[in-house]
Amino acid sequence: MFRIDHNLSAGDLDKALRTDVAEGLTSRPKSLPPKWFYDERGSALFEEITRLPEYYLARAERAVLEVRADEIARAADADTLVELGSGSGAKTRLLIDAMGRHGKLERFVPVDVSGDFLAASARRLADDLPHLDVHAVVGDFEQHLGLLPIGEEGGRRMIALLGSTLGNQEPGPRAGLLRAVRAALRPGDSFLLGADLVKDPERLVAAYDDAQGVTASFNRNVLSVLNHRLGADFDPGGFDHVALWDPEREWIEMRLRSRAGRRVHVRELDLEVDFAEGEEMRTEVSAKFRREGLAAELADAGFAPEHWWTDPDGDFSLGLSRAV
Repeated sequence: MFRIDHNLSAGDLDKALRTDVAEGLTSRPKSLPPKWFYDERGSALFEEITRLPEYYLARAERAVLEVRADEIARAADADTLVELGSGSGAKTRLLIDAMGRHGKLERFVPVDVSGDFLAASARRLADDLPHLDVHAVVGDFEQHLGLLPIGEEGGRRMIALLGSTLGNQEPGPRAGLLRAVRAALRPGDSFLLGADLVKDPERLVAAYDDAQGVTASFNRNVLSVLNHRLGADFDPGGFDHVALWDPEREWIEMRLRSRAGRRVHVRELDLEVDFAEGEEMRTEVSAKFRREGLAAELADAGFAPEHWWTDPDGDFSLGLSRAV
């Protein structure tokens, strides 16, 4: 069975984009949220990034799932799986198949802001697994967690937030997101969280600044999105991609650095923005975690961490926590 709910309309997305861009381009320093990377080209570029030799994250997470998926399925003992920010859902298939082998999984609820991309991937899964109730939701999980169709009373749910999605939040919003996930669950339900771990800064920077320049193209693509969606006149080629490690906050920052002084007009916002030569605009943070710190954040949000798995090299973790 396949269904899809739309909690986000094109108008909602347009309003959110306008708000984020107006606030971000007039703030000091300037910034843009990373969710606007993902138009059709941005999504294709990110898929390419996941295959790069420097980008260990996708391979490391998949390595955990390949070895531990059955163990995760037994520990969660859930009949409903909700994936926040599901994307293509390729790695999630390992988890879905394991939960099917465990004999419990009845419903899968993938959630993503990209409606066309979500509909295509969720429908393929429903065609492959006709016994599974696939109920896709087009929505922003930072806003719409309370609207998710996540199972009847008496069932057991697991919410999964994979990849390094949590790390894209700064500490305040991150705590709010964890509390919202907890509020969507009943005691005894589970939360599977992917987290990239602190490691050699040279490896971290290389993962966000690959030799082929794919990540640089991905970063600059946000300017093309603004040109297309808001009638801006950015010259993406006039900005350099910057990736750096902040040892104090233990996160990677991606920025765009203007090569020259320039004035940008955003027609749909009736906004003119000046960039000085060398001025940098932040487009993403990607926090890296330590086990103890992550456990404390989960406990503060109302979870009891129960299981912790990593790939053989200890690069990436999947942790299963119980809602208390």
